[in-house]
Amino acid sequence: GGCCVPASQIAILGAVACLPIFVGLPLGRVRASMPRVKALLNALAIGILIFLLWDVLSNAWEPASRALGRHQYTLALAEGGVMLGCLGAGLIGLVYFDRWMKRRAAAMRPEGPGAATARPAAIPSGAAAARARAASLSLLIAVGIGMHNFGEGLAIGTSAAAGRLSLAVLLVIGFGAHNATEGFGIVAPLSAAGERASWRRLGLLGLIGGGPTFVGTLLGEQMTAPLLGIAFLALAAGSILYVVIELLAVARATKLKELVAWGILLGLVLGFVTDAIVSAAGA
Repeated sequence: GGCCVPASQIAILGAVACLPIFVGLPLGRVRASMPRVKALLNALAIGILIFLLWDVLSNAWEPASRALGRHQYTLALAEGGVMLGCLGAGLIGLVYFDRWMKRRAAAMRPEGPGAATARPAAIPSGAAAARARAASLSLLIAVGIGMHNFGEGLAIGTSAAAGRLSLAVLLVIGFGAHNATEGFGIVAPLSAAGERASWRRLGLLGLIGGGPTFVGTLLGEQMTAPLLGIAFLALAAGSILYVVIELLAVARATKLKELVAWGILLGLVLGFVTDAIVSAAGA
């Protein structure tokens, strides 16, 4: 029954699930260079994100697949169409958003004869551009993870509202473990560029990435439109795919191929192990 779990308890579950994202964020304050550690963390983030991409896409495709099994072709077409459309919107939308951000950054750069005086003893533009790029990439990662976490929150909220508290608690543990590693993913580009983020910035990134878990949990009991769920999952998948493409470029630049490969594998293993624990306990 829907009355088994009070709303206050559902809210606590959502809060507990979103807090672990702040565990990995302080790494963004580490000053030391540590190129191998940074390359490994970046690779670990790629592995975790690849797992999340698979997880999110399989969940988004499942309703269309079920409809096909029941020969409900119109429904399958609608659900599959929404999924593929939103996947494209998430991926291509971010490509254009990134291009717009770059243009905006270029427009803000001082030019002409006064340019030298406008930036006395400034960092070389190459380093400044790399840092600006790292800052926007970490923000995009936080947004992508936030969209994904909204879906996780919905899962926690719906299972708790249905009175399946034990499942909801296990989802919180599983998602919490993921969120702790997602914090590393958010700061990976910043530390790779040697950028030391302020505590305020880290707090903001944590709220963007982790907050939607809480919001999703609260909305979970009211979420009834299946197409809306599919759309949100597919948008999240598109943004995760975009971030994976960007992080792979960062990984390639490190020229630490073996380390990167091991890191990606480890990230994937972490994703599947967490998932296995939640599935085994929830079964």
